[in-house]
Formats: sequence, C-alpha cells, structure tokens
Amino acid sequence: SSFQVTLMPEEAEDMWHTYNLLQIGDSLMASTIRKVQTESSTGSVGSSRVRTTLCLCVDTIDFDSQACQLRVKGTNIQENQYVKMGAYHTIELELNRKFTLAKKIWDSVVLDRIEQACDPTQKADVAAVVMQEGLANLVLVTPAMTLLRAKVEVTIPRKRRGSCTQHEKALDRFYEAVMQGILRHINFDVVKCILVASPGFVKDQFMAYLFREAVRQDSKILLENRPKFMLVHSSSGHKYSLKEILCDPAVTARLSDTKAAGEVKALEDFYKMLQHEPDRAFYGLAHVEKASEALAIDILLISDKLFRHQDVATRSRYVRLVDNVRDNGGTVRIFSSLHVSGEQLTQLSGVAAILRFPIADLSEPEDDSTSDED
Repeated sequence: SSFQVTLMPEEAEDMWHTYNLLQIGDSLMASTIRKVQTESSTGSVGSSRVRTTLCLCVDTIDFDSQACQLRVKGTNIQENQYVKMGAYHTIELELNRKFTLAKKIWDSVVLDRIEQACDPTQKADVAAVVMQEGLANLVLVTPAMTLLRAKVEVTIPRKRRGSCTQHEKALDRFYEAVMQGILRHINFDVVKCILVASPGFVKDQFMAYLFREAVRQDSKILLENRPKFMLVHSSSGHKYSLKEILCDPAVTARLSDTKAAGEVKALEDFYKMLQHEPDRAFYGLAHVEKASEALAIDILLISDKLFRHQDVATRSRYVRLVDNVRDNGGTVRIFSSLHVSGEQLTQLSGVAAILRFPIADLSEPEDDSTSDED
C-alpha cells in the first residue's frame, strides 16, 4: 500500500530536489535506455539500444552536483519484454521526462520538498557577477543551490609607460565577454537582483561599460532592468567571495524576501546568540532534541544532508524533530548543503537551534527532572 507521485524535472535544480526525495527501497519508474541482445533469423547475434520504461527498487543513488545529473541503480520489479525480473539496471533521470516515485512512508520533509520544487516563485531570484580584473564568475543563487553559470577569463596585459592601448583593448574584450554572459544566462523575468561585486573599481568600470554599450546597442532588456543591478565590494573575483557578499547588510536588506538570504541571516543570528547568550543557542542532535522536548525552540536550523540518511530510524528522528518544532509554533529552516551557509551548518553537526528562553547547560548533571538516567 504505497502512494505514488509523478514528477517532471524541468531544470538542473529539480534534479537536486529529486536527489533529496529518493531513498533506498523506494520504487522508481522511468523511461530509460537498455542494451538488448538480438538474434536475427540467420542466427547472428547483435546488440541494439532500446528505449523502455522500467520500474526499479532503488539500491544506489548517485548525484553529480557539477553536471546536475542523477543516476539511480536498482533491480527490476516489473515484468518487461527486455529486462528480466530482479536484473540490475541504472536509470539516468533526464530533464523533461516524467518519472513516478512510490514510497512506503511519505513524511512532512519529503512533501515540503515536492511543494517547494513545484512552486515557480521559488526559482533563481538572485544572480551575482563576482569579478576582478580578467576573471569573472557568473552565479545564480536559487533557493536550493548556488549554480555557477559561466566563468570568464581574459589575460589583461599590464599598462606600459606611454601606452595603455593593449591594456584597454583587453579590458574591453573582458567586459564584453561578461556582458554576453549576463545576457545569455540571466532570466530577467525571474531574477530580482543582480549583484556585481569586485575589489577596487573593477565593478564600477564594468557597470559604466555595460550601460554605455546598452545605450549604444539600444538593449531594451538591460536598460529596463538597470534598477536590479547592485554594486558591492568583494575581496576577489572567485566564487567563494559570494559568502561575504551575501552577508553584507546592504545586500541582506535588498534580498530580505529570498530564501537563501533567510538562511544566511538565521545562521548569523545563531552565532550572535551563541556569543552573547549561549544558553539560548544549542547545536548537536541530543541537545537540540532536549530543547525541543522543553518546547523551547524558536528557530530550528537543519541541513538537508541529514534527511538523506539511508538509515530509516535516524532519518525519522530528524523528521520527528522538524514536526515537533513546527507543532509547537517554531520556525524550521532547512539549509541546502549546496549553499555556503549549509556547509557552515554542517560544521555544527548539521542541526542547531535558537531558543525562546535560556536552558541551563545540558552537560551538567540535572536533578530528578529527568528520570531516565537512573
């Protein structure tokens, strides 16, 4: 008696969502390619590739976060003209092809994930161009992950005494390439804000170039979206500078309605609380569960990595924690392990909480209030 859902991944991020939905033991039905041995009437044996729909009992799940590809290996559990029952097969899920997922247990975390994945307003609403002279990284920040969309590298010769032409020509080539990247990869209908970040004046010079060109080429799309561009300082043009940009107060104010910024802020609030009122900032599963039992949790910070635990008992312990906090009026923020903030939370064991009221340090021996220790 298992309930099933049919989904269709439309973009890279949906593969990440699917990866977080799948568990060993689920059954997955999807279209796939299978190599089949054929024998002709003359008795010669050849092999051909056929497309068929298989239903597998999931055994291994492999996600490549760079290519956003998801491969699922398992055994065949439905009669099929090409594949024997119980035979192994690996399905690579494809964009724009439906798949059907059946589970014995559908918990709140899985159902939330499906809802989030199907909500169009959740998509990439922030883009960032992190640059320094000769290097630019164009990144989309979606609610679930940070996606590198383009990397531009151009060698810029030094200024020579008496002549800067080589230097300036190279800079123009560089800016032109970054501009093309922006036009190619940023969907202005969805993106609410484009952060342009660099050390020094690179960002200002680039913006001057961008809008000079926009006027010259009469690029309606750039001119209409000019208010969405925001200049910020970063220490370099490398992708890891994104972390400091997203923590910049001017940026957090501007991005206050996006989920990624909400996670960054929750983590910052946790660290502040840990510093000033450590009795109201707990981390580690055992401590956080105690706080939850005391109905003390205001905000639960938890990494999605923990729900990919294949041991059912462990996973359901995390799900129970999430449900308890919600039932008691607390807020739950599920962090993506593909975001910088999620990586930081993982260093704190992946689960932390900001409490409504202080609870004395749990590592001290308590009086008779807990009887299970006798």
